[in-house]
Amino acid sequence: MKQIFILLLILLTTNLSAKMLISPYDAMIAAYGETSEISKKNIVLKNTQAKKISQDAKVKLYSKIIRVFTAKKDNELLGHGILISRTMRTKTVVVLYIITKDSVLKSSEIIAFNEPMEYLPSKTWLKQFENLSTDKRLRVSKDIPTITGATLTARGLVDGSRVAFAFYEEMLKGK
Repeated sequence: MKQIFILLLILLTTNLSAKMLISPYDAMIAAYGETSEISKKNIVLKNTQAKKISQDAKVKLYSKIIRVFTAKKDNELLGHGILISRTMRTKTVVVLYIITKDSVLKSSEIIAFNEPMEYLPSKTWLKQFENLSTDKRLRVSKDIPTITGATLTARGLVDGSRVAFAFYEEMLKGK
């Protein structure tokens, strides 16, 4: 009976993690070059920081732990990658928002996507998330068009960008 319970538990939990499309490390190397040094750090937000970021982003935070990747070359900061995990429908989607030292969103890379693949945004649609200032708070249907048949994905990615921008402005900008 114990073995059946363990097998059932394993089967139920295997589909809960999102399928990784690219590692955050590889996405940072692609953005900043092979010679850049990539480090990662988990930042635990204090209640006051989390509240401010949530208010600024106008989005509820799912976690007070944010993973940040930093790219440097010859000890000079190139930029950061902020990993944001959101539930789109019932499954987790993880996006790395890559922000330069000049406070510009360089790109967004979908790291993991466990929703049906027909909801995965195209590279063309994702290009809308390039060269945007981090002081911009994007909105679906106003700044970024929805994706036909995948409105929840579009909303989730835009909400995630607002969280990443608010986090960057509060915790990383100028530091």
